[in-house]
Amino acid sequence: MKLHKVSLILAVLSFVFYYTFAYHLDRTDFIKLLSLFVALFFFCFKLIQFEKLNFRFLLGVGIIFRLIFLFTEPNLSQDFYRFIWDGNLVSSGVNPYLHTPDELMQNMVSIIPNASELYQGMGSLSARHYSNYPPLNQLIFALAALLGGKSIFGSLFAMRGIIILADIGIFYFGRKLLKNLNRSPHLIFWYFLNPLVIVELTGNLHFEGVMLFFFILAMFLLSINKWKIAAIALACSISIKLVPLLFLPLFFKYFGWKKSVAFYALVGIASVLLFLPFNTPEFIDNYSKTIKLWFSNFEFNSSIYNIAKKIALNFDAKPWEFIIEYGKITPILTIATVGLFTFLPKKYDLNRVLWSMMWVLTIYYFISTTVHPWYPIFLVLLSIFTTYRYAIIWSAAIVLSYFAYSQADFKENLWLLSIEYISVYGYLFYEIVSHNNKK
Repeated sequence: MKLHKVSLILAVLSFVFYYTFAYHLDRTDFIKLLSLFVALFFFCFKLIQFEKLNFRFLLGVGIIFRLIFLFTEPNLSQDFYRFIWDGNLVSSGVNPYLHTPDELMQNMVSIIPNASELYQGMGSLSARHYSNYPPLNQLIFALAALLGGKSIFGSLFAMRGIIILADIGIFYFGRKLLKNLNRSPHLIFWYFLNPLVIVELTGNLHFEGVMLFFFILAMFLLSINKWKIAAIALACSISIKLVPLLFLPLFFKYFGWKKSVAFYALVGIASVLLFLPFNTPEFIDNYSKTIKLWFSNFEFNSSIYNIAKKIALNFDAKPWEFIIEYGKITPILTIATVGLFTFLPKKYDLNRVLWSMMWVLTIYYFISTTVHPWYPIFLVLLSIFTTYRYAIIWSAAIVLSYFAYSQADFKENLWLLSIEYISVYGYLFYEIVSHNNKK
C-alpha cells in the first residue's frame, strides 16, 4: 500500500507528542495536558482517515506509541503503587483482601519490598481501604511483582508489557469480530489509536485493557458459536474488573432458556474458582464494604449526580447525606436499565447484544457518582460495533475532567464538566435523531 507523506508526518508528530506526554508532563500543568490531548486526537482522526487501506502501518504506529511509555512512571495516576503493593502481598502468600495498607504498615511491612515508597505513593485514601481489585487482576499484579523482582520499575515494565499485549489481542480479535458481524475491520482503529486508550491504559496502567481483551475474546467466541469457552473468557473479564457483570442478563434472550442457564452456570463456576484462593470468612464482608464505597462515598466527573446534588443543596440537603441516599438509588436504576434492555428488544442477535451493552453502560455512567477518565474506554470499544460515535466524542471531551488533577485539593471545575457533558449529550441527541430520521 502506498503511504501518504502526510500520514508519516502525522505519525512522527504523534510520536513527539506522546514522548512529551510520557516524559515531560506534570499533571498539574492542565494547559499543556489539554493541548497535547487535543493535538493527539486530531492526529489520530487524520491517520485513520488517510490510511483506510493500510492497516499494517496503523497497527505499527499504534504499537510504537505504546512502547514510548515503557520506561516511565505513570504521571496522571498513582494507582500503580497499590497494584505493586497488592502484587507483593499475593506473591508472598498474603491475602490482599484481609488487611489494609495502614494495618500492614504497623506489623507486616517487612514482607513488602519498597513498602514506605509504595505506601506514601498510593495515598491515604487507598491506604485505609481493603483492596477492591478482583482475583485475576491480583494474580497479574503478583506476576508483575515476581517478574519485577524487588524493583518498582521492574514491576511497572512487566505490567506495561501485559497491557500492551492485551491491546494487541483486542486489535486481533476485534478485527475478526467486526468481520464476523459484517462491519468494517478498519473501525478497530478508533479504539487502537485512540489517545485516551493509549495514555490511560499503557501510560497510566489501568487494567481495563486486560478486562477488554477477555471480553472481546468472549464476544468473538460467541460469534463462531463456541459459547462454552466464551463463558470462561467472560468470567476472566469479570475477574479483572466487575463491569461486565452488568451484561450477564442481556444474554438471556440471545441464548434462550436452556442454553442461557448453562452459560450462566459456566460463568458462575469459573468466577467462583478464580475467587476461591482468596476466600475466607472475612473476605466477602471486606470486599463488599469496599465495593459499596463506590456508590456512596466517592464522586468525580459525574453528570446527573452533580445536577441532582446542586438541586438538593438548594433545599438545604447535607452533601454527605445526599451522596449516601443517591448511592442507594443508583443500583436500583441500574438494575431497571438492564431489565429494560434485556426484555424489550424483539430481535436479539450478537449485534443487538453489543448494542444493548453500549446503552446499559452509557446510562450507568450517566447516573454514576464517579466516572474516571478511563471508564469510557469500554464504551469506545462497544461503539465500534454499532453506528453510534458519541463514545469517541466522550473519550476526547473527558480530558476536561483532568483539571481537578491540577488542583491541590482535587477540586473540580463545574464549567469544564458542563462543556464535557454538553458535547457528549449534544452529540448523542444528534445521533439519536439522525438514526430515527433514517428509519
